[in-house]
Amino acid sequence: MKTEEMFFVDHLGELRKRIIITLVVFMTVLAVSFFYVQPIYSWLIRDLDQQLAVLGPSEILWVYFMISGVIAIALTIPIAAYQTWLFIKPALNKKEQKITLSYIPALFLLFITGLSFGYFVVYPMVLNFLLGLSEGHFQTFFTSEKYFKFMLNLTLPFGFLFEIPLVVMFLTSLGILNPYVLTKARKVSYFTLVVVAVLITPPDLVSDFLVVIPLLVLYEISIMLSRWVYRKKLANESHTLQEEKVVKMRRPS
Repeated sequence: MKTEEMFFVDHLGELRKRIIITLVVFMTVLAVSFFYVQPIYSWLIRDLDQQLAVLGPSEILWVYFMISGVIAIALTIPIAAYQTWLFIKPALNKKEQKITLSYIPALFLLFITGLSFGYFVVYPMVLNFLLGLSEGHFQTFFTSEKYFKFMLNLTLPFGFLFEIPLVVMFLTSLGILNPYVLTKARKVSYFTLVVVAVLITPPDLVSDFLVVIPLLVLYEISIMLSRWVYRKKLANESHTLQEEKVVKMRRPS
């Protein structure tokens, strides 16, 4: 019993160490990002025809921290993933260690790709559509807080959602998922993705539509990638079994 308790305490100590390292990296990147946040802010509003208003001094600080926080999250993802890998590494065999480690760079790249898609594709389309509705009827007036909240609601979720195919590939390679389960769960998954899209987007039909379609496409891509990984996994297992049979046949009786 004491041995199990010592093992559990060591396990918690290792987890604490990985969390602390991740938090230190996050806070460091947050501080550096905040130092350079003004030119980043200017770049983000470069195409806006009007200056943003603030309703109080604290709103400026809130906006700067919001921008710095997104940058810190993006740059901390590979560190957090690597620390997670180090934590679970002892429980994996050598093959699983190589597989899981190889996913870390793709995790970061897909997050950046998702952010870019949301910022350069979805966000300007929704913003221009909504501004077009008000043209000639309303005088547009944006505060910094409302503007950047709107921007983040349309961009940040894509950073996480674009990682769905990679997560599916990872779980398939470990044998937790397979393409047949994903195919059977298509209707439920579609409904779930639609609900998620409605919750994370501004309350208008265009935003919902522009977010739902990419999510459904990502799910179908996930099924195709899962099928590819699953077939490759089965082929490797079949090849391993054949090699074991050959070795057994060659052994002297």
